[in-house]
Amino acid sequence: MQIFGVDIGGSGIKGAPVDLDRGDLTEERHKVLTPHPATPDAVADGVKEVVGHFGWTGPVGITFPGVVADGATIRTAANVDKAWIDTDARALLGDRLGGLPVTVLNDADAAGVAEMQFGAGRDRRGTVLLLTFGTGIGSALFVDGELVPNTELGHLELGGHDAEKRASTKAKEDHELTWEHWARRVTKYLAHVEMLFSPELFIIGGGVSRKADKFLPLIEDIKAEIVPAQLQNNAGIVGAAMRAAKTAS
Repeated sequence: MQIFGVDIGGSGIKGAPVDLDRGDLTEERHKVLTPHPATPDAVADGVKEVVGHFGWTGPVGITFPGVVADGATIRTAANVDKAWIDTDARALLGDRLGGLPVTVLNDADAAGVAEMQFGAGRDRRGTVLLLTFGTGIGSALFVDGELVPNTELGHLELGGHDAEKRASTKAKEDHELTWEHWARRVTKYLAHVEMLFSPELFIIGGGVSRKADKFLPLIEDIKAEIVPAQLQNNAGIVGAAMRAAKTAS
């Protein structure tokens, strides 16, 4: 079975059809830059371009980088335009896609769902936390395989700032941090999250997971196991498609 997945991020909007039996893309993903300002209408146009690139006409799962209430209403918008807050994203995006069935969920939750089914969290019980490092820091919390949605742990305070302002990949790039310096910030963040939730496993996702060998060995004194996401930056697309299939069934 194939369903289309779209992952809206702070820097790019990417999507592709997904084979739900394998948990993998069936075609090379198509990506457009996230518009700035990332207003609802402008982002919806980007989603339309990505879906239209494939001529897709079935259900579409779409991630959003913020809290999504009841699969529709946006409650936070840290890395996109604040006009998103209180927007019915499901209605807006469905209308822009010509009435296609649309499912919307938090971006890190989507990545986590995919990793728990097909990736690094497969068959893992207990408390598992997936953290996506990119423009911000997304989080997906699982207890015995069940998702606790919209945790948004990237906004925990770290050193007097939102954690994602200190330890995201964007913070590394903006402040031209070495891998060693950035790893120390990530370690402080993981230690704080571990103190709060005591997970058995951290899964590190986002685009930086492709370079896990450059920073994971530098992270010390964390009791939980730490592994890179296996689906890497495709996890959000796969998880979005999985949720759309579940909604359509």
